[in-house]
Amino acid sequence: MKRFIALLLPVLVLIGLVGGGFVLMQLFKPPVEKAEEQPRGLSVFAEAAELTDLSMTVAAQGEVRPKRQIVVAPQIAGRISDVSPDFLDGGFIRQGQVLVRLESADYELAVTRARSIVASAEQRLARERAEADLARQDIRELGIEDPSPLALREPQLAEATANLESAKAQLADAQLALNRTAVTAPFSGRVRERDADLGQFVSPGQSLGTIFATDVVEVSLPLSDDDLGRVGLPLAFAETKDNPGPQVTFTANVGGEMRTWEGRVRRTSAALNPQTRLINVIAELDDPYGEGADNGVPMAPGLFVNASIEGRMIQNVVKVPRAALRGVDEVFIGDGPAGELHIRKVDVAFSDEDGAYVRSGVEPGELAIVSPIQAAFEGMNIQVVERMPDGSLIPRTPRKMSDDEDTPETSTLVSGDVDGAAQ
Repeated sequence: MKRFIALLLPVLVLIGLVGGGFVLMQLFKPPVEKAEEQPRGLSVFAEAAELTDLSMTVAAQGEVRPKRQIVVAPQIAGRISDVSPDFLDGGFIRQGQVLVRLESADYELAVTRARSIVASAEQRLARERAEADLARQDIRELGIEDPSPLALREPQLAEATANLESAKAQLADAQLALNRTAVTAPFSGRVRERDADLGQFVSPGQSLGTIFATDVVEVSLPLSDDDLGRVGLPLAFAETKDNPGPQVTFTANVGGEMRTWEGRVRRTSAALNPQTRLINVIAELDDPYGEGADNGVPMAPGLFVNASIEGRMIQNVVKVPRAALRGVDEVFIGDGPAGELHIRKVDVAFSDEDGAYVRSGVEPGELAIVSPIQAAFEGMNIQVVERMPDGSLIPRTPRKMSDDEDTPETSTLVSGDVDGAAQ
């Protein structure tokens, strides 16, 4: 028994020492500090708003048409005896060029007959003048003081004069008809189509073909009232030297290549379209087949073109990405250091695929959120990742800052390094 106690005593002493030491360690250990971790907010992409000047443009579409186009028709009847080789579909014509000639034999005979009638009328008038002189001489010799007009042959002389004038008018009419056997071009241009040919008998007013002038072409561009405001045009506009119309850039795909022409707005139509409630703005291009062509490619009639009309200039507006505009007039702003979302009401001056331009509501340099967010609310906890113009990403995550710090730390990342960023 004494031996057993002697063996157990060291073990008990060792256990006591270990237990006491553990108790002492528990009593004197420092308190555990608890880290207060903020809940992680939704990661969103944002881009910085920038101050800029806005040159507004208005897009429209329309068909090119000639400013002057007429139907060529004869003023007299006859059979076509000759057709100009240029008077065919697509032909170029000059002002005064004879396009079609009609058989002139009948009209030449009419001129000959009219000349004969004129000669007879002249001979009769000369005879009446001679007889009137003899009548006056006889009256003087007879001493008649108050002769009648008939005795002086005044009515006969007036009739002969009138007959001569009538004969001359018939001659002029016959000569005019003869001249009209040649149908000429009233202006330089091109032939759109030809409707008659050699040997065909035509009547007055019958179509021989259609021609149009190539000095100016025009495009009718339908615009809304808002578009007119952006362009700065009144409803009743007509270009003057002191008030020129805005520039217009026309584009169209011709022969597989994009072509560009520069024109100008000349006027607006007289009334709104009752069906569409739009008003047509008429833009023109001078010399489309010459100096106005794009490397020799004309803006030909019938071509459907896109038009970009130069609008008003608005200075000192803030540009945000188009995706940052929510609805009509809201933009979500991400506060990087605070990690909060702010909903701003903005005054949108203009928006297109390049961005939205606002007059108020957003300051330059603020981060406009472009990521889609459902059920957003003011003060929502977020993590902002700024997308730079070069495509790099900078996280703007919130962190606790010391009193002598005023900006958060940032680091440049490449796309994909942001875990959980909103797409």
